[in-house]
Amino acid sequence: MRNSAYLDLIRMRFLMMLAYRVNYYSGILIYTLNIGVYYFTWQAIYGSQETLAGFTVGQMTTYIAVSWMARAFYFNNLDQEISREIRDGSVAIQFIRPYNYLLVKMMQGFGEGIFRLLLFMGPGMVLACILFPVQLPTDPKLWFVFAWMLFMSFLINSQINIITGLTAFFIENNQGMMRLKRVIVDLFSGVIVPISFFPGWLITLNEWLPFQAITYLPSSVFTGRIPDGELLGVLAIQLIWFAVLIVPIMLLWRAARQRLFVQGG
Repeated sequence: MRNSAYLDLIRMRFLMMLAYRVNYYSGILIYTLNIGVYYFTWQAIYGSQETLAGFTVGQMTTYIAVSWMARAFYFNNLDQEISREIRDGSVAIQFIRPYNYLLVKMMQGFGEGIFRLLLFMGPGMVLACILFPVQLPTDPKLWFVFAWMLFMSFLINSQINIITGLTAFFIENNQGMMRLKRVIVDLFSGVIVPISFFPGWLITLNEWLPFQAITYLPSSVFTGRIPDGELLGVLAIQLIWFAVLIVPIMLLWRAARQRLFVQGG
């Protein structure tokens, strides 16, 4: 399959999402409401204290807004799409077509991500800055680093979704696993609570898991909590997890091709 065809998949998914853009306008309000709830909750937690777990009040406000709006970009339902195609048997057709099925799914997810970036994350962030005292960085370098890390967040989150979706080859009903995955990703990526607030043993455990690379590290860079001298190390963590997660994807995909079991097909 030509590379331009994969680019067409991005465009097609973007146009498909554009047809349902009204749903995302309501999503902006829902995410802004989430930010507001967390903002006032943390205001109450801080009280008269200036810092908690290394976060100033201003950094926490910015972290909350950036984390939720970043989630709007990297979030997708690739696990549900893959699982559904496995259950209804349509995935069998993908094995004989002249393209890489997993790469197709990644491109479709990226098309959705671009749509969310332009029509969800962008307007949502503007609204959040108007309503809450969000402190955006003035250093252009941080913006470029954050943009790259946000792209890597999409890749890593999509890899986790693909792994979860592929389990449908071996588990007849993986709905519970997908729900559990979503809770784990939101919690351990730092969307709900920054990882620095976790107990010490859980912070250590999380350092050996890929979830911090999705939200916590990019948002910490954006809020200026990570010194310039540590930026390369943080970028390396994302690249390492991207490479590591390729292994289980390839193993699951190879096992699935050898043992094609399609529910209802």
